[in-house]
Amino acid sequence: MTDQPNADTSTPPAPRLAETFDEAEDALLSRWPETRLEPSLERITALLDVLGNPQAGYPLVHLTGTNGKTSTSRMIDTLLRALDLRTGRFTSPHVERMTERISVDGEPLSDEEFVAAFNDVAPYLAIVDAEQEHPLSFFETVVAMAYARFAEAPVDVAVVEVGMGGSWDATNVADGAVAVVLPIAVDHTRYLGTSPAEIAVEKAGIIKPGAVAVLAEQQPDVAEVLLARVAETGASVVREGLDFGVVTRVPAVGGQVVSLQGLRGRYDEVFLPLYGAHQAQNAAIALAAVEAFVGGSDALDDELVRAAFAQVSSPGRLEIVRTGPTILLDAAHNPHGAEAVAAALEDSFTLDPLIGVIGVMGDKDAEGLLAAFEPHLASVVCTQNSTVRAMPAAELAQIAVEVFGEDRVVVEPRLADAIDLAAGLAEAESGSSIGAGGVLVTGSVVTVGEARAMLRRGRS
Repeated sequence: MTDQPNADTSTPPAPRLAETFDEAEDALLSRWPETRLEPSLERITALLDVLGNPQAGYPLVHLTGTNGKTSTSRMIDTLLRALDLRTGRFTSPHVERMTERISVDGEPLSDEEFVAAFNDVAPYLAIVDAEQEHPLSFFETVVAMAYARFAEAPVDVAVVEVGMGGSWDATNVADGAVAVVLPIAVDHTRYLGTSPAEIAVEKAGIIKPGAVAVLAEQQPDVAEVLLARVAETGASVVREGLDFGVVTRVPAVGGQVVSLQGLRGRYDEVFLPLYGAHQAQNAAIALAAVEAFVGGSDALDDELVRAAFAQVSSPGRLEIVRTGPTILLDAAHNPHGAEAVAAALEDSFTLDPLIGVIGVMGDKDAEGLLAAFEPHLASVVCTQNSTVRAMPAAELAQIAVEVFGEDRVVVEPRLADAIDLAAGLAEAESGSSIGAGGVLVTGSVVTVGEARAMLRRGRS
């Protein structure tokens, strides 16, 4: 990881206690954004010290990887709650509202609870800011809020997703009893490295002495890095394909039916209400992580496992939000994620034509993402979300023309209008097959979140 160039070292104004969610959100957003990094755990350590180190009060399941962290976290959370454990879950980024980042017992904090969590840490922010070379960031502050809220609940176990990387991620101030490493590919190259193996060095940092490392199947050079970290720390390890994995999967209405080999038993005829081989893989990893956390020699109860997985949801991950035409949302934002979604579209959907609505961030591999989707989309509407980091729609369209050809690319900067346009194209081009066409909104968590908010309140 490298320093963010030209980082603003000015200290945010001393925070006041918030009375409303909007005030808490504004105070957090006034801090360094998630995209501005300075590789150090000193600030988050100092803040948690003055808070009494709440992260030491409960065991942790810690997750890293390039894609799949949020879906896997939600699966682990659901399984743990089925075992009558009280859970805290921290995920990022959020899809629609900041409150989604901190959940207790499977439910995001209410606005009032979020304000209370902010006010618990707010009096200490200026103290830590004054003692550090750089001020606490947005992400560091929300991590502290989560750890403190979990201690207050209290929770039996926290399920924590890294924000980016591993070693220098603010969540890594806590030591996971179970360290889950999902598939590693190339993303965030400015901060993490330019090859999967290089990125793996950073992500391997969540594997700590005494932990159980649950490793997804990886490229050989990545696996070598992770296993070296396991040996260095003396952690124990279980590996997908050797100790656990997906035995079979069959696409089904509303998701898929899978058989999973866990660490201590096989679980057959498990309905998973999510689409794609990548989600089946996430389910196998989640199951292994829970078995590793619980310990013992006995398999989990079959019916408990089936009932838990049947309840899993993951908003913005091949989520159907409308029919006639079908509108799908997926937060894929890099080529690795796009390839997984494309495969899921192929085996789980028969939408013809499928029109893409794509809005990406300016620092992402737009060409790689577009290339992964190109065989599956009849045409693409290039758009942009509302953030300053968004790649302008016209710039994205220039890249898209090189991938799709000029006759398959349309530009519509306003997201709501882009979705309307794509829905019209899907209906018009489906001919006599009423409802056969579909729309896929993708390219960024932010794009998907804004589309989800529009569509769920009735605005297409």
